[in-house]
Amino acid sequence: MAYGRGGLLAAALIAAVATGGVADAAGAAEARPTSDAVATEALAQGARYPMFASELKRVRKEVDAAIKAGIDVPVPKDPGGGRTHEQHKRNYTALYGAGLLYRATGDKAYADYAGKMLLAYAKLYPGLGPHPAASNEAAGRLFWQSLNDAVWLVYAIQGYDAVRDALPAQDRETIERNVFRPMAKFLSEEQPQVFDIIHNHATWACAAVGMTGYVLHDQALVDKALKGLDGSGKAGFLRQIDQLFSPDGYYTEGPYYQRYALQPFVLFAHAIDANAPERKIFAYRDGVLLKAIKASVQLTYDGYFFPFNDAMPDKSLRTDELYQAVAIGYGVTHDPSLLSIAQWQGRTTLTPEGLEVARDVAAGKAQPFPYASMLLRDGPEGEQGGLAIMRSDPSDQGEVLVAKNTAQGMGHGHYDKLNWILYDNGHPIVTDYGAARFLNIEAKDGGRYLAENTSWAKQTVAHNTLVVNETSHFGGKVKAASALAPKQIFFADAGATKVSTAEMVGAYPGVAFRRTLVQLAVEGLTAPLVVDLLSVKGGKPAQYDLPLHFAGQIIDAGFPLRSNVGARPILGTDAGYQHLWVDATGTPDASNARLTWINDNRFYTWRMLPPTGASVILAESGANDPRFNLRREPVLIQRVKDATDTTFVGVLEPHGAYDPSAETTKGSTSRIKALSHVRSADADLVSIDLVDGRTVTLAVADGAEAGREHKAVVDGKAVTWKGHFARFDGAGAQR
Repeated sequence: MAYGRGGLLAAALIAAVATGGVADAAGAAEARPTSDAVATEALAQGARYPMFASELKRVRKEVDAAIKAGIDVPVPKDPGGGRTHEQHKRNYTALYGAGLLYRATGDKAYADYAGKMLLAYAKLYPGLGPHPAASNEAAGRLFWQSLNDAVWLVYAIQGYDAVRDALPAQDRETIERNVFRPMAKFLSEEQPQVFDIIHNHATWACAAVGMTGYVLHDQALVDKALKGLDGSGKAGFLRQIDQLFSPDGYYTEGPYYQRYALQPFVLFAHAIDANAPERKIFAYRDGVLLKAIKASVQLTYDGYFFPFNDAMPDKSLRTDELYQAVAIGYGVTHDPSLLSIAQWQGRTTLTPEGLEVARDVAAGKAQPFPYASMLLRDGPEGEQGGLAIMRSDPSDQGEVLVAKNTAQGMGHGHYDKLNWILYDNGHPIVTDYGAARFLNIEAKDGGRYLAENTSWAKQTVAHNTLVVNETSHFGGKVKAASALAPKQIFFADAGATKVSTAEMVGAYPGVAFRRTLVQLAVEGLTAPLVVDLLSVKGGKPAQYDLPLHFAGQIIDAGFPLRSNVGARPILGTDAGYQHLWVDATGTPDASNARLTWINDNRFYTWRMLPPTGASVILAESGANDPRFNLRREPVLIQRVKDATDTTFVGVLEPHGAYDPSAETTKGSTSRIKALSHVRSADADLVSIDLVDGRTVTLAVADGAEAGREHKAVVDGKAVTWKGHFARFDGAGAQR
């Protein structure tokens, strides 16, 4: 098979390499490696482009090692991280790589290796039943969950497509009858509860089945993949594009799963585009899949994904999903900013699109990716809140404030409406725990999500947002959480003052809370301030907790602390509180409510304006954790008891520098002198007094109407403004 003729991998690759460009797929559809001379010429031309040559060398080394090790297709028995699990993963990688190498080099040894391995699977697969290590997930046959079987098929069918015509007809018939057709049937008809849902597991399954359909010339499989098992379009790949992405390309499960789900979306779309170009799949929903590729990059700091919802903090753009997505995205758009992402990744793919990336990078066509402050709306219609990203520097090297005002994100979502995180100076500063999981480490429950993912990581106290009466948002129930989403009231992303205001109603019965986060650049300060204004309206007296999870070593507290130096008590009994040790408590007032910590070579001071009667708890995660599954991380919690309504005001200030080599410290104390808050008839005003005598006042109106005028008095001075937000520097001078 060849791209554009019912297959997946491009037979045009040899022609593309030999000409230094990407040959027309349809015109080169019947091209085949014909001689060592052609292969040698192709490799010689490909060597002109370092990224492509490097990838060819890497894949060749990996596949040659697999060939030397011999074919190993074990009976499945282990969960994630176990020997059989990892071997089947290595096998699909080797199958895919062998196909790529056969196309790129013409060396039939790679086709022979892939064929022999697939024949081994043809002997194994028909006798497999449900995986013996399956738990509460949909059981696979090769792997403990069927998701991994779908991933195996996505990779293996591409490798098979690349070598199919080099295999004897009898072998092809055996492989298709005993491996690919039964796998496609298993992932679709035999698991409708997975195939016909709107979820990343179904996306992988649909991509696997649809791509198999194209290779086997089976339109029925393609149709099932596109429109669901009954053909109605209520499920299937197209419906998943409709429901899982917002109009801005934001994926509902969050940045981490956007990375993961992007690969099947883009790979299957690529196959659809080649085999059914009349569908114009990359233009579908105003080009939402192409938007999703760029949104994925925007959802990173220094290349690492924002760790919201079930997320691992060490996942970056250097991952197979994004190598594929960047190459395919560039092949469709030729956006030169994607080339700079490929440069950061340091890799591309052994495909025509990857070759094009390598060629244009070598030609110096890369341009900086336009990292930007932006609101990525959530929900199919963009009406379920959103992720507000505020950047101080378009190079992605400055401070980044992210307000999580998104919908639940299905089963992988956490109960943390109006949460926020902060990056600065190359590090996470205000943090999100992400998921409690050790991916593919067998000793940690086979790499599955741990029990602590439910008891701690998903609970609201593990995040930087309001907790009422030591219970999580929506009682920690995903169905209830999925029914309601925050409302994004206002967003401004221009200039020295960037603002997000959102509101959540219904996370707790009778409680509404609103949060404004401001990234505030002030001349002369090390980095922008972060201003946090959270107001709560409750129907009856309650306990309100506001956690701040931070990364760093505490340097100084402005208020007296009562430290637990002997035995540390545990903060609570449920909803995540059972996992918090109490290190110290205190009762600050407006004059001394501050905590300073150091991270790397910079200081950070969190200054609070405590509500009346508030106390502060300094705690650390890790209590009730006998298997050491949790990271030990600090948190500051402001607590107000027996309040119906309350307002929390805080300012985070990066400042100073510490040089351990030179043994010098400068600017280790805060440059903020005082913080104050005034409530007018329809607005909140927060004033920040600096030690040099300057004052910055922020005005936040209840309404968001652009033309509506508001008035207030601050320190005896009248101020007026129009719209939701205003900034005043000095004596009423609006900016």
